[in-house]
Amino acid sequence: MLIDSHAHLDSFDDLEAVLARARDENVSTILAIGIGEGPDTMHQALAIAKSHTGAPEIYASVGIHPQEAHQATAEALVDLARIAADPKIVAIGEIGLDYYHLANPDIATQQAAFIAQLRIANELRKPILIHCRTSELARPEAKAKYGDADAWEDLLTLLDEHWPVSNGGIMHCFSGTLDHAERSLAAGFYLSFAGNLTYPKSDDIRTAATYAPLDRILVETDCPFLAPIPYRGQRNEPALVTHTAGLLANLRGLMPEALAELTTANFHRLFPSTMR
Repeated sequence: MLIDSHAHLDSFDDLEAVLARARDENVSTILAIGIGEGPDTMHQALAIAKSHTGAPEIYASVGIHPQEAHQATAEALVDLARIAADPKIVAIGEIGLDYYHLANPDIATQQAAFIAQLRIANELRKPILIHCRTSELARPEAKAKYGDADAWEDLLTLLDEHWPVSNGGIMHCFSGTLDHAERSLAAGFYLSFAGNLTYPKSDDIRTAATYAPLDRILVETDCPFLAPIPYRGQRNEPALVTHTAGLLANLRGLMPEALAELTTANFHRLFPSTMR
């Protein structure tokens, strides 16, 4: 049985069919990401988790994505904390920094929203789900906006200042370098690998996936985005996590069943309330 540790289930109009296909592929649990299209809809993942019965088991997160950081008002943060107190909410996220898109808020706004959500997560003793995207590969306009700033360096610095190692969390859709992987692991994080692990040019990601301790790796879809090969360019969904898991198993010299067992155990260790 596999766990999809990061899925945007509120993006699907045909959710019941999507969940049925996940069940057919032995996906036992899904973590539904509660960012919506901004704070006004960040409750949607929780609503799905609470209304769904049967397999797969669904849990949820709640958070304000860095691209909506300008909407992290005092009122929105109070609402986030209220939603996060629900037992079905196992994490705060996805939160972090994104210096890739020109339309994203400025650095100071993103960092303020990130720190505010770290405080909420710390108060509730819930792990965090990290989104980090640098401007290195961005269009020239975005590079001009963010200058020499490095989202990874800023992120790891803020975590060192504001996030206890013991609280932990997930580096979602890990796409950094081996150095970023080492520092993330030292900061208490698990590395979660998505469909881009299977892409031909993802050598750095595969290096990190090979390096990370077996007890600190997870798999995810980030659906409906980042469908793995051979479905790249199509809509992604939880059933397709098997392809990412299969490649990760091959990289680690494991049978797929063994990879599924250990990533499931890792997920439950990080989120003990999901144990059944």
